[in-house]
Amino acid sequence: MTSNAPTSDISSRAVSRYGARKMLTAAALLLVVVPFAGLLLLVEDKWSPLATADFTARDQLHQYALTNPAFVAVMRTASDAGSALSWQIVTALIIIWLVWRRRWRLAAFTVITIAGSSLLNTAVKAAAHRTRPVVSQPFVHEPGASFPSGHAQAAIVGFGVLLLLFLPRLARPWRRAAVTVAVLMVLLIGFSRVALAAHYVSDVVAGFVLGAAWLAAMTAIFKAWTVMSGAAPAARSRPATGPRRQDRT
Repeated sequence: MTSNAPTSDISSRAVSRYGARKMLTAAALLLVVVPFAGLLLLVEDKWSPLATADFTARDQLHQYALTNPAFVAVMRTASDAGSALSWQIVTALIIIWLVWRRRWRLAAFTVITIAGSSLLNTAVKAAAHRTRPVVSQPFVHEPGASFPSGHAQAAIVGFGVLLLLFLPRLARPWRRAAVTVAVLMVLLIGFSRVALAAHYVSDVVAGFVLGAAWLAAMTAIFKAWTVMSGAAPAARSRPATGPRRQDRT
């Protein structure tokens, strides 16, 4: 009877941690899903203040870009760094590395999170069906709908996955630098899409919010899978202590 107590205690603690984590994740998801839903409704309703902000940013940035070729070159580079092709290459390299190290769950997490984000973005674009900004001299010719920005969403998800995978491997002084670089790259990629008149500001913000929600959801599912599947092995591998040793004497 007493020999099952440690196993039961560990399983109970694992389930308790899982329940607390699930509640925190649900609260975090609400904090990002609700703003996204509100933003989508405002875009669909063509809310005047939001439309004014979108059109003003489009026009002012485009006018500045027309007279500053160097600015356009930097924005093109940033935009290309966040393109679908770039993330496909990065994802493939990560998967190869994880498979080589036999980290099957992390490989599955990476594929599902990054590929799933792209599919989600396509579905939301089809539902919203917002046309892209129209300018006199476009710098890019992008197919498809505008809301939400695929580059912005991919940047949040992609750099988020990179940080989750590699941040624990970095020495503490380098962690802050890695987070700073990731945040700056995400912001730069999002800004470049507005500067090149490929998206409105609201498209980019929506991409950030939707990407954050998706990343949070996938991370929570992966952690729950790890906790629940790891509870039993942890219990079995726990060494005998105290009363169990006394019982053998």
